[in-house]
Amino acid sequence: MEDQEMQLKVRRVTDKFTESMYVLANEPSVALYRLQEHVRRSLPELVQHKTDMQSWEEQSQGAIYTVEYACSAVKSMTNSSMYFKNIDSLLRQAISLKEQISNSQGRSCHDVTPPPSTLVSALHAPPSSSCHLNRGVQG
Repeated sequence: MEDQEMQLKVRRVTDKFTESMYVLANEPSVALYRLQEHVRRSLPELVQHKTDMQSWEEQSQGAIYTVEYACSAVKSMTNSSMYFKNIDSLLRQAISLKEQISNSQGRSCHDVTPPPSTLVSALHAPPSSSCHLNRGVQG
């Protein structure tokens, strides 16, 4: 009887050992299968997120470049204010000189009346000044 009991105990131990070995042997493959299943399901979504992020990065880089270019343009515009002031000053001087010339020509043309022979010759000869030509045409 003791022999049978011993065989029963040995059988139980070997069965449990075999079952444990079977579970240990198959557990990693089940875990790897679950991992593979998870990766297969989530990978397309991850790839989509990656492409979206790359697209957003490109758009961001373009926007950053545009902003930096605009900033440099504004800085160069503020640096060019002295040139605009110089241009303004030169234009004011030019307008003032033109008015002075116009006023002096207007006075000299109206103050002096040429003799009639000068009027005839001014019409046929090349003009020496615009004032003489204008007087000839008007007279």
